[in-house]
Amino acid sequence: MVSTVIHCFVFVLFSLTVQVKSQICNGMSQYDRCSLNSACACFHMEGADNIGVCGFQFVTCSELVACNRTNNHCHGSNHICVHHPRCHNLPVCYPVSMIGQQICPPITMTDTTTAIPTTVTTSTQQLVIPNIPINARWAQNGITVAGGRGYGNAINQLYGPEGLFIDDDQTMIIADGYNHRIVQWKMGDTNGQVVAGGHGEGNRLNQLNYPKNALIDKETDNLIICDQLNRRVVRWSRRSGTTQGETFIDNIWCGGLAMDDQRYLYISEIDKHEVRRYRIGDKNGTLVAGGNGQGTGLNQFHSPSYIFVDQQQTVYVTDNNNHRVMKWNKGAKEGIIVAGGQGAGTTLTQLTSPQGLFVDTLGTIYVADTVNDRVMRWPQGAKQGTIIAGGNGKGARANQFNAPMGLFLDRHGNLYVVDYFNHRIQHFSIG
Repeated sequence: MVSTVIHCFVFVLFSLTVQVKSQICNGMSQYDRCSLNSACACFHMEGADNIGVCGFQFVTCSELVACNRTNNHCHGSNHICVHHPRCHNLPVCYPVSMIGQQICPPITMTDTTTAIPTTVTTSTQQLVIPNIPINARWAQNGITVAGGRGYGNAINQLYGPEGLFIDDDQTMIIADGYNHRIVQWKMGDTNGQVVAGGHGEGNRLNQLNYPKNALIDKETDNLIICDQLNRRVVRWSRRSGTTQGETFIDNIWCGGLAMDDQRYLYISEIDKHEVRRYRIGDKNGTLVAGGNGQGTGLNQFHSPSYIFVDQQQTVYVTDNNNHRVMKWNKGAKEGIIVAGGQGAGTTLTQLTSPQGLFVDTLGTIYVADTVNDRVMRWPQGAKQGTIIAGGNGKGARANQFNAPMGLFLDRHGNLYVVDYFNHRIQHFSIG
């Protein structure tokens, strides 16, 4: 009987390797990291001793069914029986499609294309910014990690999401615009959790009106929210039981938010075509970019939107209606065009109404090219960008977007994109 089990187990491993070029993790503990993609982990196979497969952790638990109790097999060849204690106390049938090397590239690879990204950290750092190899690539098919069930206000739905912030533990903070709420969504969860707003459209302190962006002030564990149509910025404690926020900047049509390592808050003001920096508690702020009226000059913006601030307090801005990304060095009187700036269009030198923005430690720019339904990467000094996700027409397939808005790269370099009209968050693993 033992011999039969062993031969069966060897056959399963061989079949998996042939089918999907999967990784076998030998001698690893359950959930040990086994891939360059931090969202992948080792799942022990039923009937094996410390041998498993490397798979994507954050599948929807409710979709996993228990293995056959008689022989721990799964019906069909597209599932394998593994342990996933976070989902079920019995072995479950796990989809083979989630254990391929395209999703979970091996951790042992050491070339510059797939080297594990390192990070720059400081004790007060608001963001852990990844150092991504210049020739890195991402999976072309995204995996939906929040929403994706049509628009609506159920706790498993989103409706017109825009901004996205990801905490160190990969908890997503999503500005769920037309639901007038901020939703916290943990990787792998079927449902989100309302952490601010959620009491309908309004201007009471327990309400929001189309929040566009949100971030976490790590020192105080507060949410900072761009409550756009209420023309205010709101602070909302993340402590359990908090039922309302407090307005600490008002009469401001905010577009984007960022916080630097000294806890200065940066806000883009759409109608004033400028970016201001605020000390927490300061009502007026200091002008750091723009402020010279609407225009196309290097000292001007036309509806600035998302912003990113690096450790040198350099401010990057998506200049939405000028179809470009601007970089303003600390203290500069005018900015530098670092992406786009060739008018609206679809070529690799152009952007059309860009929104979400992220910059890695090499100064490489990642931008949501919203109207073109693609995410582009512009290395420092480049005259044109490359498409790293989307760019396959407007749609709802795994390799498509319908108006990408916010985006974020986690500490390992995995890409997350807010897919606005598809009402979902898409995850693209770095490979």
